[in-house]
Amino acid sequence: MRKSRFTEEFKAEAIKQVKERGHKVVDVAQRLGVSDKSLYLWIRQSSGKQSSSANDSVAALKAEMARLKAELKRTTEERDILKKAAAYFARESE
Repeated sequence: MRKSRFTEEFKAEAIKQVKERGHKVVDVAQRLGVSDKSLYLWIRQSSGKQSSSANDSVAALKAEMARLKAELKRTTEERDILKKAAAYFARESE
């Protein structure tokens, strides 16, 4: 028996019909000529891909937050030094 191969675009469109348009899996599978088991598998796999991309996004946000915290700390220290220097020079000029 020959196993059919479908493109990622085809799979994405089938998944979109189920998830976004609200069609039943059985109806979409029948209309597209694939088994409902295959379509359920594609949906499950797409959920896994989305969660891994969500994890990547979370990791990127955490890295950005750490960078911003370090920059804020450095800027705060610079401000404090400049405040002390301004106060020192203000006393010297009196």
